[in-house]
Amino acid sequence: MRIAFTKMHGLGNDFVVLDARAAPLPELTCTFASALADRRTGIGCDQLIVLDHSSVADLRMRIFNADGGEVEACGNASRAVALLHGQPARIETAGGLIEATPGAAGISIDMGEPRFEWNAIPLAYAMDTHHMPVAWEMLDQPTAVNVGNPHVIFFVDDCDAVELDRLGPEIEHDPLFPQRINVNVATVTARDAVRLRVWERGVGLTRACGTGACATAIGAMRRGLVDRAVTVTLPGGPLRIEWNQAGRIIMTGPAAESFRGTFDSRDFGA
Repeated sequence: MRIAFTKMHGLGNDFVVLDARAAPLPELTCTFASALADRRTGIGCDQLIVLDHSSVADLRMRIFNADGGEVEACGNASRAVALLHGQPARIETAGGLIEATPGAAGISIDMGEPRFEWNAIPLAYAMDTHHMPVAWEMLDQPTAVNVGNPHVIFFVDDCDAVELDRLGPEIEHDPLFPQRINVNVATVTARDAVRLRVWERGVGLTRACGTGACATAIGAMRRGLVDRAVTVTLPGGPLRIEWNQAGRIIMTGPAAESFRGTFDSRDFGA
């Protein structure tokens, strides 16, 4: 069975998008998702995105990381899906309902309200998530935020100097995080500007992470390091993050289509 796909990206965070509304898909196993994501023998991507019908929104979005694991949310993919949809939309995800609005400044996503309770991150046991009393070498006193998926954020003098490729997987798989964790290292450069690098759960180092930008901005705002609207600059480019008066996170940034094609599902174990 040949399956149509669209290759997309948001600031270099790239996706293979399949539309189950247009034609039935094979069973979405971990093996199938990771085979498609493989950059040497598959199409190659950070996340596989599957669109489907929804009874509570305009469409449903399922998200599979490059390791094949299904996750709750992806901010950059949400913008890509909104670009494909071509008009304002409510999108159902495993992390909750989000709203997308295309505009002149890019695509804005209402990511909902952040959560800070230890069991909402989740952590393995109760602790203060504002200043967590834990450390991994030079990375200490992080903050934790759930923005549809779990993030831990470390504020450092120079995020580029952190060996995130070494420390990222250690922190991601620490028993403190029973569902693993996305790891962010950030440097505040002004009241409205943050530099960020992300080790993404199930993916690794990534050029951009929309939920990471949201979580980091919220963590910095919560600590009083920045104002309520900031530009978060990742290796792939900037995202604008606002924590509005209603308590909701608004992320604005670009998305782009790279190319379209088809593949034979049997080539990827389906």
